[in-house]
Amino acid sequence: MKKKLRVGVIGLGLGRHHLAGYVRNDEVNVVGIADVNAELLRTMAQEYHIPNTYTSYRDLLKSQPDLVSIALPNYLHAPATIDALKAGVHVLCEKPMAMNAAEAQRMVNAAHRNKRVLMIALNNRFRTEAQVLKKLIEEDVLGEIYYAKTGWMRRRGIPGAGTWFTQKARSGGGPLIDLGVHMIDLTRWLIGNPKPKSVLGATYAKFSDTEQGVIDVEDLATAFIKLEGGISLIAETSWASHVPSEGAYVKLIGTKGGAEIIGDKLTIYTEIYGQQVDITPAYTPRAWADCIAAECPNGSGSDPGAARAA
Repeated sequence: MKKKLRVGVIGLGLGRHHLAGYVRNDEVNVVGIADVNAELLRTMAQEYHIPNTYTSYRDLLKSQPDLVSIALPNYLHAPATIDALKAGVHVLCEKPMAMNAAEAQRMVNAAHRNKRVLMIALNNRFRTEAQVLKKLIEEDVLGEIYYAKTGWMRRRGIPGAGTWFTQKARSGGGPLIDLGVHMIDLTRWLIGNPKPKSVLGATYAKFSDTEQGVIDVEDLATAFIKLEGGISLIAETSWASHVPSEGAYVKLIGTKGGAEIIGDKLTIYTEIYGQQVDITPAYTPRAWADCIAAECPNGSGSDPGAARAA
């Protein structure tokens, strides 16, 4: 019988969603949770029947789980991730990866040095429609992709106004690293992760309300990104803007066909025998725990040669 993965969750704000997912997964065993809020710890432990709680994530790491989800405020992503990797624990870290590129590189270095998997929670890659589109692109259904447009626009919805979430010193930014990072990552992943050659960007802060507390991050960001291979990518994202409603999308244009993901709907636009056709396929994605299980087949996470930075 395959051994269940021993899982811990650090940070129970967004981390409660990680916890709920792990509890539903028969291949993992949640052995501990950590948060500085003792009352929240008790509530989550009772609700999900978690045996061990910790007000310090370092104490959770001492219990030697196979993997942890890190869902702390952004400025704590790098130090907590590096501590976990040094402790020999695989890490799923919430996005944004870090406050800046230098911190992110230190995280990657720690993963390689300690031979452990570091994965960032850019979960849109695992959506059914994204998996379908990735497979079709690999099968050359779209041909050469030369233009892409993506975005996540919100009419109203500045999250955590006045908390660390809207304070640049602790969050690192606004909707660009909250929503936009998902869509830019998804789009680049779909088309093979071409490297950016140049970027022209702009940010705006037009809806900040100081009565709600400190809001010193942007509420809208946009960019024109020139990628390797001559591919053009336009990205836009907002927490607040005068648009009809909230929506996320990816649009790709290739020499053989185009593709569009709007919400959870995927449509392929192409030609078959000279006729224009629209196609909507289906697929089943993999989960994070499956990634770790694939790296460490015995479920222990103890094979130093199997782990990598993902």
